[in-house]
Amino acid sequence: MNTALLVFIVCTFANVVLSTIKSVMTIKGGKINAAIWNALAFGLYSYIVVLTATADISTFGKVVITMGCNLVGVYGVKWVEEKMRKDRLWKIEMTVPAHAKDFVIKELEDADIPFNYIENIGKYVIVNAYASTQTQTATVDKIATRAGAKRFASETKLTP
Repeated sequence: MNTALLVFIVCTFANVVLSTIKSVMTIKGGKINAAIWNALAFGLYSYIVVLTATADISTFGKVVITMGCNLVGVYGVKWVEEKMRKDRLWKIEMTVPAHAKDFVIKELEDADIPFNYIENIGKYVIVNAYASTQTQTATVDKIATRAGAKRFASETKLTP
């Protein structure tokens, strides 16, 4: 593998990673984090433009390398972001058909998910489940689907 090809692959991959982090930080981060990641990403991008114009690699080769780096780099950054995401408490309000109330209550109890409910809402029961992990949230979603329940979820907000 020649040096120009290796430099192009490494720099393209780094550019994809920085650009993806830049996008995440622009949306989720503060002003300073967003500014720093934008500066890094666009700084490296100017070098990538020069490499793209001057590297002795075919246009098709540059396209394939860029596509591959984007597939792996974006996926990798998003995977790390998911792993770093902290669990938060979610309140999931379900409108459960009255005939499915016992099923939902038993399933929530078996899964050790805290809940409360309000009966006698016509032909429905309102069940509020409190999921503190992503696994619990997925479990509540499966229970609601199997019971034919409509649902609404809201995330708790931490106050200082």
